[in-house]
Amino acid sequence: MTQASDPRALTQSLVGNISTVIVGKRRVIELSLVALISKGHILIEDVPGVGKTMLARSIAVTTGCEFRRLQFTPDLLPSDVTGVSIYNQKTENFEFRAGPVIAQVVLADEINRATPKTQSALLEAMGERQVTVEGITYKLPEPFMVLATQNPIEYEGTFPLPEAQLDRFFMRISLGYPTRDEEIAILDRREQTDPIDQIRAACKPADIIHLQDLADRVYIDPLVKQYIVDMANATRTHREAALGVSPRASLSLMKGAKAFALLQGRDYVVPDDIKGIAVSVMAHRVLLSPSARMRGVSQESVVEEVLAETPVPGGGGGRQPATATA
Repeated sequence: MTQASDPRALTQSLVGNISTVIVGKRRVIELSLVALISKGHILIEDVPGVGKTMLARSIAVTTGCEFRRLQFTPDLLPSDVTGVSIYNQKTENFEFRAGPVIAQVVLADEINRATPKTQSALLEAMGERQVTVEGITYKLPEPFMVLATQNPIEYEGTFPLPEAQLDRFFMRISLGYPTRDEEIAILDRREQTDPIDQIRAACKPADIIHLQDLADRVYIDPLVKQYIVDMANATRTHREAALGVSPRASLSLMKGAKAFALLQGRDYVVPDDIKGIAVSVMAHRVLLSPSARMRGVSQESVVEEVLAETPVPGGGGGRQPATATA
């Protein structure tokens, strides 16, 4: 069996490859691959210098995908994102010059520094997987994923994403600072060379598309679907929430759980798959009440409380392997 035909071997190879650059962040790497396999996009909220750009570049190199970076600034225009038609005097025709968003892995750095109009141009591409310039529609390549970053400690001169736009991100993650040993390992690895220049592609873009197709076919029991909906409903009635998660969050949780199960080498979803990604998928979609924000309640704590209080389906909730039902 080749690696491409063994999803477990392929996903572990991808995780291992990226881990040579992003030290000690295996869970973040796995969540990023879950988003990629689920055809979702990621919002990375973290302080500068912890490896956000490196994560995006590593994913692109490892999967053999084309990588482009967009540095968002207040003067960035929508056409700087999507592209523009330029008149060619020799041919006497307009020619389309593709913008940075027409790639497979796109890093949107400091997305909250751009104006809402420019943010919307990117979010439209994320949602529709196409851009329209002067009435002509251009399909985006597959696979396609946006990793957008924003600095959580610097708000001057920024345009925070409204809740409706946050909802379009599949998940929100944070890398966080490395431990002492991890930071020493980073210094050792980068003393003479940059690990990003040493890694090679572990697969082709077509292999990622194949994983996406396999994830769509992962089985999820009706009881597990009910578990997802019960958690979504619990956020909508939570005492600390002014607004709970949307049905889009429920759909993202289901798709993410399928991808997470695939990473674990299973073709069926169990409740632990839901628990493994719930905070990353749901927290940024919860709008806290003013009193909760004043008391320092976090969106993550609301989702964690919902996880703790929502009854788990009996009997594991998922289809068991054939050997277990003999």
